Amino acid sequence: MLNKVYDWIDERLDITPLWRDVADHEVPEHVNPAHHFSAFVYCFGGLTFFVVVIQVLSGMFLSMYYVPDIERAWESVYYLQNQVAFGQIVRGMHHWGASIVIVMMFLHTLRVFFQGAYKKPRELNWIVGVLIFFVMLALGLTGYLLPWDMKALNATKVTLDIAQSTPLIGDMLKTLLSGDEHIVGAETLTRFFAIHVFFLPAALLGLIGLHFLMIRKQGISGPL
Repeated sequence: MLNKVYDWIDERLDITPLWRDVADHEVPEHVNPAHHFSAFVYCFGGLTFFVVVIQVLSGMFLSMYYVPDIERAWESVYYLQNQVAFGQIVRGMHHWGASIVIVMMFLHTLRVFFQGAYKKPRELNWIVGVLIFFVMLALGLTGYLLPWDMKALNATKVTLDIAQSTPLIGDMLKTLLSGDEHIVGAETLTRFFAIHVFFLPAALLGLIGLHFLMIRKQGISGPL
């Protein structure tokens, strides 16, 4: 059945050459753990992407129940965790995944740095990778407020004060994040939700796509 569906699509779109171009791509010997134990350090990038996929899928599940309103946000999270089937598991995956993905990205960044993989001709890919790292930090920052509990409120107040201390654009940055009243309220929650669910994921997917495109074009960097 699946073969017939594939043949039907391939007859119209000719996807076989594209699939072979992806599937038949050779992996360098130095990243094969069967030949070199040190090749495991090359797994950090793939593991990071795997956790990102989990974050996206679990986040899509959570967004079906979350209500970005100051009167119902905490209640929606409580309902999700205690009433929805597997809700506690999915939320736990999303919660711990937010920390794990930062750790994996940090390890991946260390591997790239100490092996000199940021040097010519991969300078642009290094810049894109750093931008991905900042986007992931911003995702964790904006997602922290969404449960709307006291810990999240106090942490966000500190975040807004840090944003306000930014030279030249501090006041504008705080207004952008918190709203015109400069307090952690309904506008802040709405803006953090929009940034967390729409703007940052769009930027993340675009940067990851560009990252993979350059890796495919330039190949995986060699050992020291």
